[in-house]
Amino acid sequence: MPSVAQKPHSYEELSSKFPLTFPVPQPKTHPNLITVRDVNREEDLLRNPNSFRAWWSAIQSTRDSFTAQLKLEKPSDLPDEVKQLLGPLASPLARRYLQRITYLYESALQNFPSSFKLWKSYLNFRMSYVLGTPIVRKRAGGKKKFPEMKDALEEEQDDIEEWEDCLDPVVGWEEWKSLVALFERCLMWLPNLPRIWLLYLSIFIHPSCPAQLSHSHARRTFDRALRTLPPSLHSRIWVRYLLWAESKGGETMVRVYRRYLAIDPTLSERYVALILSRTNGQPRPLEAAKVLLSLARKAAKGEYVSPEGKSPLQLLNDFADVVENYAEEVGMDIEDTDESNAVIARKEKEVAEEEAARETVKPAGTDGQLIRMAGPAVNVGPDGKPLPAYDEDEDPLNRRKLNIENIIKKDGLDMYKDQAGRLWVGLATYWIKRGDFDRGRETFERGIDNVVTQKDFNQIFEAYSQTEDAVINEIMEALEEEDEDDEKEELEEELDKRMKAFEELTDRRPFLLNDVLIRRNPNDVQEWEKRVALYGDDDEKAAATYTKAIENIHPRKATPNFHRLFINFAKFYEEGGASGEAEADLESARKILEKATKINFKQVEDLAEIWCEWAEMELRHDNYDEAVRVMQRATALPKNTKINYHDHALSVQARLFKSIKLWSYYVDLEEAIGTVESTKAVYDKILDLRIANAQIIVNYAAFLEENRYFEESFKVYERGVELFTFPVSFEVWNIYLAKFVKRYGGSKLERARDLFEQAIEKCPPKNCKPIFLMYAKLEEEFGLAKRAMAIYDRATQVIQDSDKFDMFTIYVAKATENFGLPATRPIYERAIEVLPDKQTAEMCLRFAALERKLGEIDRARAIYAHASQFCDPRVNQKFWTEWNQFEVETGSEDTFREMLRIKRSVQAQFNTEASYIAAQALAASDGNKRVASEEAEEQDAMAAAERQAKGPAFVAATKTALHKPAEGEKASAAKVANAEEIQISDDEDF
Repeated sequence: MPSVAQKPHSYEELSSKFPLTFPVPQPKTHPNLITVRDVNREEDLLRNPNSFRAWWSAIQSTRDSFTAQLKLEKPSDLPDEVKQLLGPLASPLARRYLQRITYLYESALQNFPSSFKLWKSYLNFRMSYVLGTPIVRKRAGGKKKFPEMKDALEEEQDDIEEWEDCLDPVVGWEEWKSLVALFERCLMWLPNLPRIWLLYLSIFIHPSCPAQLSHSHARRTFDRALRTLPPSLHSRIWVRYLLWAESKGGETMVRVYRRYLAIDPTLSERYVALILSRTNGQPRPLEAAKVLLSLARKAAKGEYVSPEGKSPLQLLNDFADVVENYAEEVGMDIEDTDESNAVIARKEKEVAEEEAARETVKPAGTDGQLIRMAGPAVNVGPDGKPLPAYDEDEDPLNRRKLNIENIIKKDGLDMYKDQAGRLWVGLATYWIKRGDFDRGRETFERGIDNVVTQKDFNQIFEAYSQTEDAVINEIMEALEEEDEDDEKEELEEELDKRMKAFEELTDRRPFLLNDVLIRRNPNDVQEWEKRVALYGDDDEKAAATYTKAIENIHPRKATPNFHRLFINFAKFYEEGGASGEAEADLESARKILEKATKINFKQVEDLAEIWCEWAEMELRHDNYDEAVRVMQRATALPKNTKINYHDHALSVQARLFKSIKLWSYYVDLEEAIGTVESTKAVYDKILDLRIANAQIIVNYAAFLEENRYFEESFKVYERGVELFTFPVSFEVWNIYLAKFVKRYGGSKLERARDLFEQAIEKCPPKNCKPIFLMYAKLEEEFGLAKRAMAIYDRATQVIQDSDKFDMFTIYVAKATENFGLPATRPIYERAIEVLPDKQTAEMCLRFAALERKLGEIDRARAIYAHASQFCDPRVNQKFWTEWNQFEVETGSEDTFREMLRIKRSVQAQFNTEASYIAAQALAASDGNKRVASEEAEEQDAMAAAERQAKGPAFVAATKTALHKPAEGEKASAAKVANAEEIQISDDEDF
């Protein structure tokens, strides 16, 4: 755009039009200030100088008049550039209007210098002709309570004043200066009104405010506002002050924020973001790091709450991010760090010695010296709380750099152990950013050696490997660009070194991860086993690992299968190492197992397995006598054999002699390589200790039977049934009785009967059915049939109800086989009395079939009639079908009619809601079967008559029935006088 000097109007020409308001326009100095039409107004004001309404009316009427004139004014012929420079004062009418209104306001203020209304109106008027036309935003709702400073800054940033067409600060410098002078005069009269101060301060936020006003003068004005207004109103000033400082940036912003943070640290995080931003001047990473470190420490103590909702750990992570991004500016180098670490270690040692000295109790002296009873003196603040000690690391004004290693250890690793991976990576990255790659690698190694979780290990190892990969890539790029042979050779050597180190790091990963898991839980047996497996064929390291594991694992805290570690270690020596190429070392294996027998394991079974494995090892090497001696040592009985096996207060060695696992292996060993007598001795010890289970009893008896000690085997069974109760003893009885009967058959019948009687006497009803059947079979084969029937009869009385039907079925079959069909009648009669209803019906059908075979038709019909009371016609279709068929084949019209009458009576008896629903469900599932059955019966005249005679399944109480009656039923129902009478229609007569 061409300069203004090339236009018809220059800066000098435009500036000559100003100042317009200084000195204050007067009729003497400005002849055109008052026209003839204004004479009456002036005379009225001279007569009533103390009338505020007169002055206010004169001002408003003049403003309205000039506003109307401005709307009717023709567009100015000035160039657009000139209009833009002059802004609201581009037209002569506007300049004249400004002078006239200024004259009126100034005259009014001479009479009312303390009127807030008059000053505010005057100031807004003057600001509109300097700052431009204000842009008014629409706001919803009323005035809210002043929010927190963080939210207030955001709201104020959105609500900051904006203007259009302002007066150029160079052309209109005199008017800008006059406006500021006007505010100064106003504040002389009204110094305690915050609205005036806020109006005044808004000038300095204007984007076109002259530099002479928007810097030093603005800062001093903000300071004067804070000094003048009461503390309760300072927050409103600080909002504008901080926003103004942010707009200026640099040292101004830093100093203003430092002043504010001294009274309110809630904006510290905002301040950190500002001083790290390059838009506000040169970043200050050291100060930002110290502020974040101070906030993290205070948050950890509960003295600071982040407005952003950040935890102490998040604040510390922010500190670590600053350290990583500005490593050179924030942290010390290696030499300074080592020196600082040495000083810190020395101070910690001195403090520990002082604390130890204070803990030593000294007697009260007699020399008159005072004795401090509560430790060293403490500096106390005005609020009675101890003052914090000065720390250079938290002082933003102190330019001393930070000892990052000590801070990460003290404030990070010691407090946030679950975030160790992130902190170690940050510390290593800090050294790498400084160019100290060796210290960075050392930090990675230290981190891997100290973390205790797989997550932290993966985080550190991934960063470590990425760093090594990046270094290799950089060396390769430098190698490609290098032309000199000497430098190229050095780079190649460095590349080979780094590649080798990277490969070694990759190969070490399983071992490093295993170290981490063992460090997390040194009692994890499985991880120690994995450690051994990682060494593969390296026998020396595998043996060292086994030894270290046994030394470090606490037996009572170990994970399951700690005993397997000793067993595997012993097998390691027994098999000649992991590769099997070395010679077997049985002596070392025995020493390991011997040591294992002294370990107080969690479970007795673990120790028992150690002894069993020891004996097994001796057997593998054909040391049979040694294996027996090992088991004899393991099963040695103490003096007190009444020790409780489950008493965990005792050691496992004291309870070992009651381990059934140990004794089972011992007895198996004796059976395999010992004599009968030695095996019997072991079995007898087991029985004497009363630790035998049913399997031991069965095995002992089977062993004696194999060696033809039949009577002794039966004695073992006797001891077993005495030792156990039902249901365990049932299995022993079952085997015992079967073996006895098989052995002696009928030769010792009375003894067998006595055994069966003993078993039945103690056996509960749910277990005695097989014993009764075995007993009856014995009598059938070797005794009397009559006694067998008596046993079956006893069984039907003793066994549980669910087995009685089967037992009666067997009883009937045996009675038929031995005594013929007539002999079964008493059995059927008693079964009908004893069995439940559902089974009674089935038994009655069988009984009726029996009577029919015997030609007793009337007895069979009576049985059907008796069973009918248990059979719902809608559910038990089988029973009624069979009775119907029976009557068709053997009955008469009277008996058939009687059967139908009984059926309707029974159906009415079962006609309840529950049974009806059940019948409907059954009918839905068996509908097809019933239809097929009815079609099959259509050829039978008697069956057709029965279907015609079927009436309603219940006695209807009203005319409405649950089913639609047939036409014949409607006719008969109309003749029935008694609703409860069972009416048999004439169609049923044949």
